[in-house]
Amino acid sequence: MDNSTAQIIISIIPIVGIAIGGIVVFFYILWHHHEVKLRIKTGTYSVSSFDFKTFSLLTGLLLTAVGFILSVLFVCIEGFSYVLLGGLIPLAIGVSFLIFFKVNPSFKVNDAKTEK
Repeated sequence: MDNSTAQIIISIIPIVGIAIGGIVVFFYILWHHHEVKLRIKTGTYSVSSFDFKTFSLLTGLLLTAVGFILSVLFVCIEGFSYVLLGGLIPLAIGVSFLIFFKVNPSFKVNDAKTEK
């Protein structure tokens, strides 16, 4: 096997992985849709709520910490270059989630209701 054949095989692996991942996600969504449809028919369906407040706080803290660590690591290894974006992007997203957590007025309204 020559070098170009190996390169072609190696370049096909991510494409096949993405395609198979897409198929798995499609069938998961289809299965979930049918499950919800059957629950509605039988009358056992209940709407699940998503806690945006906890999600934004936890995701913000995790992304900020990971982004900070990666930024420091990349500055130590490579200096200031485009590699640093690998740490600055999650850092910026994490800080954005934390700002959203602090300034969202609906979170403050919910806190006032729970205190009374």
